[in-house]
Amino acid sequence: MIFCGVDLTGNDAVICLLEQDKGHFNLPDCRVRKLTLTKDHSADDLRKFQFEFTKLMRDYNIDKVVIRERMPKGKFAGGAISFKLEATVQLISDLNVIILSPTQIKTALSENPLPVKFSDTGLKIFQEVAFKAAYAAFKID
Repeated sequence: MIFCGVDLTGNDAVICLLEQDKGHFNLPDCRVRKLTLTKDHSADDLRKFQFEFTKLMRDYNIDKVVIRERMPKGKFAGGAISFKLEATVQLISDLNVIILSPTQIKTALSENPLPVKFSDTGLKIFQEVAFKAAYAAFKID
């Protein structure tokens, strides 16, 4: 199974692919690390973002997309654009999308620590949240 962890920040959907095969985890190569919504945020821009995201998920045969939930208010509240991106991803037909709260991710990681240090994965630091979301989803699933 291949999961795609997603961290929505600003205009970007930061992604990390994580594959589990017979209990072993693998980080498949991916042609992009993040997809960006252009600054106009028009309906056409959202459709283009949705098309690009859908194509990426289909090209890599993603079984589940795991989005790290952003808080609607408070100190760590998500921005309006990130909620648009979330809705755009959730509305993709034939794509299994779940949302995990930071608390769910933290609990899963405390019960099932990462088998390697993040710095040893070869991923960029900005992909860490997406990686942890995908890993937590495997442990919760």
